[in-house]
Amino acid sequence: MSTDHGTIETPIFMPVGTAGTVKAVNQYQLEHEVKAQIILGNTYHLYLRPGTDILEQAGGLHRFNGWNHPILTDSGGYQVFSLANSRKIKEEGVVFQSHIDGSKHLFTPENVMDIQRKIGADIIMALDECTPYPAEYAYAKKSMELTHRWLARCVQHFNTTEPLYGYSQSLFPIVQGSTYEDLRKESAAFAAGMDCDGNAIGGLSVGEPEEQMYEMCAICTDLLPENKPRYLMGVGTPWNILENIALGIDMFDCVMPTRNGRNGMLFTTKGVMNIKNKKFATDLSPIDEGMDCHTSQYYSKAYLRHLFVSGEILGLQIASIHNLAFYLHLVHEARKHILLNDFASWKNDMLPILKQRV
Repeated sequence: MSTDHGTIETPIFMPVGTAGTVKAVNQYQLEHEVKAQIILGNTYHLYLRPGTDILEQAGGLHRFNGWNHPILTDSGGYQVFSLANSRKIKEEGVVFQSHIDGSKHLFTPENVMDIQRKIGADIIMALDECTPYPAEYAYAKKSMELTHRWLARCVQHFNTTEPLYGYSQSLFPIVQGSTYEDLRKESAAFAAGMDCDGNAIGGLSVGEPEEQMYEMCAICTDLLPENKPRYLMGVGTPWNILENIALGIDMFDCVMPTRNGRNGMLFTTKGVMNIKNKKFATDLSPIDEGMDCHTSQYYSKAYLRHLFVSGEILGLQIASIHNLAFYLHLVHEARKHILLNDFASWKNDMLPILKQRV
């Protein structure tokens, strides 16, 4: 994928920088340790704080946070969906209360495009309603149809406005339809028909069984154009990522590597590790020798465990860097094996390793 802030090699994992920062990891570490090619920002959070005025004064999020590579912003739809008790969805858009001060706000397809123009991400997302799981068929259908009407308005407004900072932006639609095959087919066809630069699949990894997620993803990738990037939103574990790459997904994001890392769960080339386990107290071997990451090779398991049990902030940083670097290592290896034409056998060998407990 080519953007004005750089080229992205797919499949790719995108670290989540909700409020303009990937938690506990600075931009130098993201570039040189994690080897991230693109990061996420969140429209809902950035709109509320620091606000679009200061972002516009700065010249966009890239200049505000010092990340000179591609950025993707989600539309805020998922965050508003998670505020079930303090939001109201209607045809115009969604009214919600700020989680910061309780103030009321309105997101419409049009102003969400304007907000993301001001944030200045390279890839921006259409406003959608993220259907909860489980959902009755009638609700899922009604929700999907609303998402489609909002998408048409997003595309219309996007096409009649210009970027603000001298570089281009791409709009991605979001496929919805819950876990219903006919709805997913209808939504994927509708999104593809908008002829945008790429397409996203939303409303999965929200509580449904893994096999159902894979089934719905396969339905969508059958219909979304192969020559445009396909982004599965909010997914997931390392094994989820490999299985969905096999189904044709190009882009992933998830808070799991940083959130789980801050709780002491590490993903490694040998499996999943709880670094707080007492058996690592005297283990002076590197966190993960199987990766080209200074942090993973320099610090020992015993030292990282010591930081966690002592409540030292550095432990959260090391674990976060390691987990993100592992996710980027994994998708880099996947790309390598796709090019070698042995991805399927490599994936099948990797899955039991990734799932095992160290």
